[in-house]
Amino acid sequence: MPVDVRSLSLSILMVAALVLLLRYAEDVLVPVVLAILISYALTPIVDWCVRHLRLPRTLAAAVVLTATTGGLMWSAYSVRFEAIAVVEQIPEATRLIRRELLTGQTRDRAITKVQEAATAVQESAEQAGGRPDRAPRGVQRVQIEEPTFNAREYVWWGSMGVVGLAGQLALIFFLVFFLLQSGDLFKRKIVKIAGPTLSRKKVTVEIMDDINRQIGGFLFVRAVTSLAVAVATWLALVWLGVDNAGFWGIAAGILNSIPYFGPFIVSGALFVIGMVQFGELGMAVWVAAVAMVITSLEGWLLTPALQGRVARMNEVAVFVGLLFWSWVWGFWGAILAVPMMMAIKAVCDHVEDLQPIGELLGN
Repeated sequence: MPVDVRSLSLSILMVAALVLLLRYAEDVLVPVVLAILISYALTPIVDWCVRHLRLPRTLAAAVVLTATTGGLMWSAYSVRFEAIAVVEQIPEATRLIRRELLTGQTRDRAITKVQEAATAVQESAEQAGGRPDRAPRGVQRVQIEEPTFNAREYVWWGSMGVVGLAGQLALIFFLVFFLLQSGDLFKRKIVKIAGPTLSRKKVTVEIMDDINRQIGGFLFVRAVTSLAVAVATWLALVWLGVDNAGFWGIAAGILNSIPYFGPFIVSGALFVIGMVQFGELGMAVWVAAVAMVITSLEGWLLTPALQGRVARMNEVAVFVGLLFWSWVWGFWGAILAVPMMMAIKAVCDHVEDLQPIGELLGN
């Protein structure tokens, strides 16, 4: 069939407008998506409490969410001193990296040559066009001075950032509570809105069940693998004698949720920390290599074994989606990229007009 240029143009404009909306509404959409994913993870526990403990759903949601939040806060509080120690190592790590980059006779000669070439070009330009420090006759010379560092302003904006983060966390907390409390209310409403025909209601139920199964399975696999990576990294770093091993274990477990880039970030940071602590290149490489081996074994052995019936997407689609969502939402986009793409794929697999997209995403 011939391509309708008007429909194609409207589709491109609609996609561009949607991307612009996603970037503009990041502050609203990211907490909502996070709350939905957290509610997916906690819903089975709430259902178990309602079914076996005979608790009202509101009470069960409050108990489960409060216990989960308390556990996370206790974990963060338990490694507070290690986190402070890591922050205190940042200036030393920066000086070490700068020293390593500027040492070596080859680098010094290259930098010297570049500086000499820049000086020669500058002198030639001055001879050809006049000295730049002399203003034309009748024109007053203006010198712009950069403002000095204002510590009070820096502390003020940092405090406002902390207050904003606390507000976002409170918003996510209450939104998760309301989602857990509502149960399958929104599922029934979406099915009712889907259309009057039984076939459309059936397709809607299949899509939502598929999304629930895939995202639930993904969150279970991600939680188990991140916990395994965190514990294994912590034990390995304790064995190697690395300081603040608990903090780096938690960081490895959290960043393991970011495909491809997360393990490299942890390994690179541990390489620098190893250089700062041990002062030996070989020991730093060994520390980074151990962390990389742990995440590699998790990706090759543990994740495929636990993947089970969870729908799997091809690596190219995951990588492109990771780049796209990281560009749209930054760090949170990298965290949320895979579950959002799984939901998109579930919709595309059940809608006939969108099945080619689902085929491209699948493996």
